[in-house]
Amino acid sequence: MFRTARTALTALAALSIAFAAHAQEPFEVDGMQFGMPEAEVFTEPYDGPPVVGPGLSMAPFLSPLEHEGTTTHEVRIDTFAADIEIAPGVRFASWSYGGAVPGPVLHVREGDRVIFTMKNRSDETVVVADPEQEGSDFLTQLAEFNPQSVQEAVAPMPHSMDFHSGTVAANDKWRTIAPGESIRFEWVANYPGTYIYHCGTPMVLMHTAMGQYGLVVVSPKDGFPTDAQVDREYVVVQSEFYLTRGGNGGFQFDAQAAMNKNPSHVVFNGHRNALSDRPLEADVGDRVRIHFLNVGPSDTSTFHVIGAIFDVVYYEGDPRNDMYAMQSVLVGAGMGAVVEFIVPEAGEYYLVDHEFADKEKGAVGVLRAE
Repeated sequence: MFRTARTALTALAALSIAFAAHAQEPFEVDGMQFGMPEAEVFTEPYDGPPVVGPGLSMAPFLSPLEHEGTTTHEVRIDTFAADIEIAPGVRFASWSYGGAVPGPVLHVREGDRVIFTMKNRSDETVVVADPEQEGSDFLTQLAEFNPQSVQEAVAPMPHSMDFHSGTVAANDKWRTIAPGESIRFEWVANYPGTYIYHCGTPMVLMHTAMGQYGLVVVSPKDGFPTDAQVDREYVVVQSEFYLTRGGNGGFQFDAQAAMNKNPSHVVFNGHRNALSDRPLEADVGDRVRIHFLNVGPSDTSTFHVIGAIFDVVYYEGDPRNDMYAMQSVLVGAGMGAVVEFIVPEAGEYYLVDHEFADKEKGAVGVLRAE
């Protein structure tokens, strides 16, 4: 029986290898590219900027696309611990991408190729709020604004990267790497949309709730029908935290609360006051576009702007999924939408999760129109 089982396992392994080799051969379907090279796991002495590359910004900012047609982006987003504040007096040692929660916003165009590198630097201290550190718009903006008052921390832990915007074999590209290891892989943005990326290492709920997530905006190759009318463009990321006071008086992850879907905080862009202390801005009559992502990791969001109606909603960020005159948009965990509205008067417009328990836990922000 043992010999039979071993033979079967050997055959299965051979089949898996053959399938993987076949899947990595590039091919096209309707102009979309599939079959990426196998991921590379390696060690490197790299200790430079943890976020490097074009099109990487800090929410609510969105870096403009500076190329026509399609191109290749070489991007680095390292993962490591960062001590952050998510509400006044509430700090914890998060697991981050790039040193803040959420991690960098990556902006590409449909059809672009991304060559991605990540080093697991969770066993070292990484400085991010340094105004002289270069590498990306994200680091420059973090040094200037730093709403979470980021401080260094160390928490050795295996991690991975899962881009929902990539169409690849998860067991290859999204594989877990140990502290000190790096991974490099490629993916092509075959579909336009508003996509989450997050850590896929078990327990995924914990890794996500600890702060390992961000947003990829894949702009349609032919644009949105309303592009010429848009005056302001922002990124808003909603996410849940499950924290309880620890023995030292600080805060730590509450696994039971996470399993019960009972968040202690629900916030926009990583902090209860991120969009209140520094409101979004617009002028009267502007058409405002918001790329909205609900990270979850477990609850829905009913995104609403008090005093406005969404003139158009591109569900999941795809122009083919268009809806009109919506008072709110229901967005599940790990999903997104592009919403647009016209600013009717001078004043303040409150961004909220209309599931008001979440609003009371922090899911509120301001757009101020002059």
